[in-house]
Amino acid sequence: MAIDVHPVSPDEALQRLKDGNARFLRGESHFPTVQTAIVEELADGQQPWATILGCSDSRVPPELVFDAHLGELFVVRVAGNVLGPSVYGTLQYAGAHLKTPLFVVMGHEGCGAVSAALDWRFDGHRAKSRIELLLENIVPAIESIDPNLPKEERLQAAVEANVRHTMKVLLSTPEAQSSTSGIRLVGALYDIDTGRVSFLD
Repeated sequence: MAIDVHPVSPDEALQRLKDGNARFLRGESHFPTVQTAIVEELADGQQPWATILGCSDSRVPPELVFDAHLGELFVVRVAGNVLGPSVYGTLQYAGAHLKTPLFVVMGHEGCGAVSAALDWRFDGHRAKSRIELLLENIVPAIESIDPNLPKEERLQAAVEANVRHTMKVLLSTPEAQSSTSGIRLVGALYDIDTGRVSFLD
């Protein structure tokens, strides 16, 4: 059986994201010019070169932020970019069937879900029952955050901690532990004020 090798390496995929964000910042995005031929070509199937797990926040659409065409990114969006059964299943599909070489967990400045988790964990605020189920996924990531930090600094630290925690959990999955395919996982933070994406070490 022939091995299906994706035509883009993880490093090349990461560079494409960086280049796309640079175009976005310069106001040189090409996304709005979608040609009918591209839509027709994609009707036969998809081969995205990156999977993005990001927040549902309407100000952070990965396709625009990375100036990517239709069919280039496989995007999973959920408040707080948290993991759950449906998200795990979607990410597994991306790895097993789409074979995207790069996976990105992207949080963003001022995330409302992370802020709510901080308020719930440290300040005793309550939320509606299903929202609290979502916040439970964030709490393990923020346990080490100093609750006495100034509120803005505390939130900034928590957003990054949440991304790093999600990456750590993903790297501990059986799929990641047994993978020999060279797939790469990186973390990223989106700055709401500037539109810049910073990739974590």
